Amino acid sequence: MKSLSVAKCLAALSAGLIAFTFSATAEEEGGALYTMDNAAAGNHVLAWKRMENGALTAPTLIATGGLGTGAGLSSQGSVSLSHDGHWLFVCNTGSDEISVFAVSPQGLQLADKVSSGGRWPVSLALHRNLLYVLNAGGLVGDKDNVAAFFFVEGKLLALPHSARALSGENTGPAQVSFTSDGETLVVSERTTSIIDTFRLDDNGLAEDHKMFQSAGQTPFGFAVGRRDRIFVSEAGGATSPSSASSYSVSEDGGLELISGAVPTEQNAACWLVTSHGGRFVYTANAGSGSISGFRVGPNGSLHLLNADGRTAVIGAGSHPIDMALSRDGRFFYGLANGNGTLNAFRARHDGSLEPLSAVSGIPASAAGLAGW
Repeated sequence: MKSLSVAKCLAALSAGLIAFTFSATAEEEGGALYTMDNAAAGNHVLAWKRMENGALTAPTLIATGGLGTGAGLSSQGSVSLSHDGHWLFVCNTGSDEISVFAVSPQGLQLADKVSSGGRWPVSLALHRNLLYVLNAGGLVGDKDNVAAFFFVEGKLLALPHSARALSGENTGPAQVSFTSDGETLVVSERTTSIIDTFRLDDNGLAEDHKMFQSAGQTPFGFAVGRRDRIFVSEAGGATSPSSASSYSVSEDGGLELISGAVPTEQNAACWLVTSHGGRFVYTANAGSGSISGFRVGPNGSLHLLNADGRTAVIGAGSHPIDMALSRDGRFFYGLANGNGTLNAFRARHDGSLEPLSAVSGIPASAAGLAGW
């Protein structure tokens, strides 16, 4: 995709739509971790400073200016950091809004809050200056869609006529993301077991909608790897085990299966992340209280690291959901909203996860996790 609408961004600047520029990094020493409490009475970001040894300080609570739902979200990517760590994006699902925060060593500063372009926003994807929002409106009597925004110095500007439908009005959409080259948009649908792709034109509009049946039942979270491969977690169902699959994405947005529905040997593998080098993939198994690790072969194939699928154990009833890695890839964090913990691990070179510590007191409604 070509550089997006520079003229439009300059026009916005000249019109005074950009309030300020904030260019500090997230944390010059150590890093940071962010989730949201998703509280119905008023949504908040929970922010932790990360020390050099991976330990987390006491969290700070920052209001988003919007509303949550008061319950966990069945999605991945509801909290997202820009690639440089300067900006944090948060879904206010209960009020159909997106909040933008500037990130500095002094903390978070609310920079913007806009309508999500639909109902019930649950996932966000940013590539350069283009942000796409996944709206699960079908859950609240509306329609599922994706909608686009230009992001310029802390402000989100809605891209006109960008809303696009998914395979149906109520598909249980779980995540939206770009391929690594930014040319294709990908969406997972839980209830239909469909993966959608859209090619993006030079203006950032999603076109050429394609739909593919997932290799495993209930595709949920996914991550984008090198060479425009995607790795998808599959929660499974009554007649289908929990699994993970890998695909290559062609130039026209087509999906070609590499590894199909590789069992995790665990239950409800809903969330998925890749290591920074792309050598390993991890699923959070909500039904088993565990993390499954996979080695990624040179061709993108998936191979369990542990025969029983338990690369890390958080505990029965913990309900692990979103995961994130530190910016240097040395530390792995898993959010568990069943027992209200954020669990830290050292990520080893062989893909194993060494338990370090956990912080507690996180509300059951918490959703999303982004790390730096």
